[in-house]
Amino acid sequence: MDLWIFVGLTLILIAFLILRTKKPKYLKTLSEEEFKQNYRKAQLIDIREEKEFKTGHILGARNIPLSQLKRRAEEIRPDMPVYMYCQNGSKTAQAAKILRKKRGVQDLASLQGGFKKWTGKIKK
Repeated sequence: MDLWIFVGLTLILIAFLILRTKKPKYLKTLSEEEFKQNYRKAQLIDIREEKEFKTGHILGARNIPLSQLKRRAEEIRPDMPVYMYCQNGSKTAQAAKILRKKRGVQDLASLQGGFKKWTGKIKK
């Protein structure tokens, strides 16, 4: 019986993790070239923590860490595209869900591979 409880809890945990990190259909994942084409016409948001942001970030990016995004969502204009990135691209799905729910943002894009794959201009 204990084995079935363990298996059941493990399956629930796996399902939770998959749903939490699954990329929503409304979030576009852009290659670096696609991202570079339009990020200056959008709100460029770095969702990494402040410590990571200070070590270097894409020129022109605003830092709104994922941990603060629910509280600071009103800083994002819902009528403009939002281009965002994290360190490796894994957390932008969570950020997109928050911005869609809290602000109704429709045009959301993520940098494929995140900041660690960025080869463009950065500010340190």
